[in-house]
Amino acid sequence: MTAAAPSQDVLTTDLYEATMCLAYLREGMTGEATFSLFVRRVPPGRGFLVAAGLESALDHLARLRVGPAEVAAFAAVMNRPPEELAVLDGLEFRGEVRAVPEGRVVLAGEPLLEVTAPLPQAQLAETILLNQVSHRTAVAAKAARCVLAARGRPVVDFALRRTHGTEAGHAMARIGALTGFAGTSDVAAAHHLGLPAIGTMAHSYIEAYEDEETAFRAFARAHPGPVTLLADTYDTEEGVRTAARVLRDLGLGPGCAVRLDSGDLGELARRSRRILDEAGLPEVEITVSGGLDEYAIDRLVRSGAPIDTFAVGTKAGVAADAPYLDSAYKLVAYEGRPVMKLSHAKVTRPAPKQVFRRPGLRDTLALRDEPVPPGAEPLLETVMRDGRRTGPKPSLAAARRRFEADLAQLPEAARRIDDPEPPEAQISGPLSRLTDEVRGRLERRMAALRER
Repeated sequence: MTAAAPSQDVLTTDLYEATMCLAYLREGMTGEATFSLFVRRVPPGRGFLVAAGLESALDHLARLRVGPAEVAAFAAVMNRPPEELAVLDGLEFRGEVRAVPEGRVVLAGEPLLEVTAPLPQAQLAETILLNQVSHRTAVAAKAARCVLAARGRPVVDFALRRTHGTEAGHAMARIGALTGFAGTSDVAAAHHLGLPAIGTMAHSYIEAYEDEETAFRAFARAHPGPVTLLADTYDTEEGVRTAARVLRDLGLGPGCAVRLDSGDLGELARRSRRILDEAGLPEVEITVSGGLDEYAIDRLVRSGAPIDTFAVGTKAGVAADAPYLDSAYKLVAYEGRPVMKLSHAKVTRPAPKQVFRRPGLRDTLALRDEPVPPGAEPLLETVMRDGRRTGPKPSLAAARRRFEADLAQLPEAARRIDDPEPPEAQISGPLSRLTDEVRGRLERRMAALRER
């Protein structure tokens, strides 16, 4: 009989998670622990973050169970006999997760989620949670800024071919839908998530034919509905004239577009608009692509370029100017004892927490058990209990509504594309006092040790 393959949900972790869990279990340290996952600071060029990645993270947690196959795999990479790691067998996640729902705007220092579980379980969850939440939250902030820059014009996702792996590409399509994109080129994501699938043609398609007109007519015959014709393979203005002639001859207009992918997109869009209008095709739209992000979109919109749709790919899919977050997953309590880290520039605040939000995104970071202030709402919700979801998966539409509501409340300075100013959460009195108390206790202990 072939041995069972180890679960990738378990093995997708840093080695030190397994080594710490092994030590905890051997020492009987299985008391309740709370870990907080947060972003220390908003990256430069960002005025806010958007919570994302929670749903995939919960899927991983629900499958997190160590069995004999996983023990054998851990033993192999540690070069140790499997019997020395047998105490890991049966370890699974049966804890609680409180989290900010996807789509909500979040600020630096605020927990995106908190895990409360027996210490080994909560520890083993660290790597996968950071991986899923950090990447997706970084990309969501970039996507949200593209939507802001477009000022109501459709933005579509063309990122799949340039993302760092197909999983990241599918995540980008989902994040785009969450933050207000109109569709995606990713067929798998469109099919799985029920998103509009959007695509045109490549320059290679045009080059495969003798001339543009033959290529355009063949494409229109194969796709009798609205079509988008790529006009810049050779000479852009001539390509638009040819596209206009084909669309007019075939009686196509509403829903159709020409796509511009290179050059001075603003000026070319103006010239293309004149050509289309003179051809009696005012309803044919102009789509642009080619290295776009929120900065390029903002410049084009502010210039008054007659562009109807923006297709973003590489720079959005990898959050090119801020591709990572300074995120952390830190122990804040063990067996009811609040703990914190004092390392320079990486100080944490102790104890489980809650975020209270007032209108205008005026947030207060507080202790979990503090009463909700008048006029405020708590952001963190219990989404997993005993290792199982507390309810069905929220819809993408619900996440998008949360995003749109929070975005409308965001201060104008945080919404700016250039030089945004991120709001900062206030610290509640009880949390501030507890932080000072725990810091004082730790500093006194360290001073006593130095005096020995």
